[in-house]
Amino acid sequence: MIKHLVMWKMKPVADGRTGKENAEILVQRLNALKSVVPSIAEIEAGVNFDSSDAAYDVGLHSAFNTKEDLEAYQKHPAHVKIVEWVRSGIVESRVIADFEI
Repeated sequence: MIKHLVMWKMKPVADGRTGKENAEILVQRLNALKSVVPSIAEIEAGVNFDSSDAAYDVGLHSAFNTKEDLEAYQKHPAHVKIVEWVRSGIVESRVIADFEI
């Protein structure tokens, strides 16, 4: 099983919305991928409620049966559309961890 973890720190204001609004939209879009990307075994995204300086605003946990399934997810048009929106300037930073269990 492949685990794919990602966290984003949102810009305070971007794309005409607050960081919190963009975080909520990102979470909705990520969670909706389960119904359109067949290679996803599990996916959960949520808005962080921790307000510490070290906290990120959005967290994603997803799982795939194989590395090839993860690659298929990353290339899927629905995922690519989200990536393009995120890269358009709504986030300050992002961290990722991919590992096999």
